[in-house]
Amino acid sequence: MANGRRGPDGGLDKPDEQIPNAKTIQATGVTMHIPVRGQVIALATALQESGLRNLDYGDRDSLGLFQQRPSQGWGSPEQVMQPVYASTKFYEALQQVSGWQSMTITQAAQAVQRSGYPDAYAKWEPLAAALQQAIAPLPTGPGSGSAGTPSSAPSVSPSPDASSTAAPAADGGCLTAGSDGSGFGTIPPGTLPEGYTIPADAPPQVQTAIRWALGQLGTPYQWGGSCEDSHGADPMGRCDCSSLMQMAYKAAGITLTRTTYTQVNEGTAVPSTALKPGDLLFTNGTAAVPEHVGMFIGGGLVVQAPHTGDVVKISILAEWQPQILAARRIV
Repeated sequence: MANGRRGPDGGLDKPDEQIPNAKTIQATGVTMHIPVRGQVIALATALQESGLRNLDYGDRDSLGLFQQRPSQGWGSPEQVMQPVYASTKFYEALQQVSGWQSMTITQAAQAVQRSGYPDAYAKWEPLAAALQQAIAPLPTGPGSGSAGTPSSAPSVSPSPDASSTAAPAADGGCLTAGSDGSGFGTIPPGTLPEGYTIPADAPPQVQTAIRWALGQLGTPYQWGGSCEDSHGADPMGRCDCSSLMQMAYKAAGITLTRTTYTQVNEGTAVPSTALKPGDLLFTNGTAAVPEHVGMFIGGGLVVQAPHTGDVVKISILAEWQPQILAARRIV
């Protein structure tokens, strides 16, 4: 437990520092499909342990938002100081607690933390619940965009060539969905610039990933959505920015992790001035912890799932270029 936050009835004393950490904890929970109750437990725990501050000190070797101890197997000092990593480890430990969903905040938090102050977590429940409710609707965190997300390209006539571009044959690990790629979803009229075609000189897996992503055009964005059924009735089957990338490459037989925070470390780093189709482009946040991602598809275009209230769409690379923090080549 560390000092540095006001009492549970007094709100946050350093919101500029604490709210981003709360957003990270909550967004990590959404990405891991942790229910609201679990997110509140995590927020209450971090309020008690660190005051929602990423502390580089603590009792004995305790560090970070949750005051996790490297000597107790939580990870290296560098790892537990990374809010996404620390949050993920907390949720993983919580999921190992049998019956945690029916426990009180104190019981669940204590089962994970094994604190010397086992009754200290309960007082933070009201503030933790209020934070979770306030943060939940915001289009921030893993797989999201923000007001600064590059805008979409204007709607123009569809390209017959793009909509009929065949998915590559199933070699090199590629999956197919019919000779015309229709199994990857219909490309809606007006969503692609006239004359666009999937680059024929791109690797087959990249062609597959692009065609799959284009099949999701026009479907609603859903923060934390899996992108496993973007055309379906369940909102959580729809795409956010990172799940769109993950599922597009899954169609090509390539496994990506789930969040922008981890995808930015996959593949090979490339300069934003030397992009090739299929490259992932990261914006918003920092180069180490980006908050948004899109895929360059050639022709000066990017496919992305922008933010809550928008749809999967095509954007213009030139609008992204000044905001690109990192680019990764997957194939």
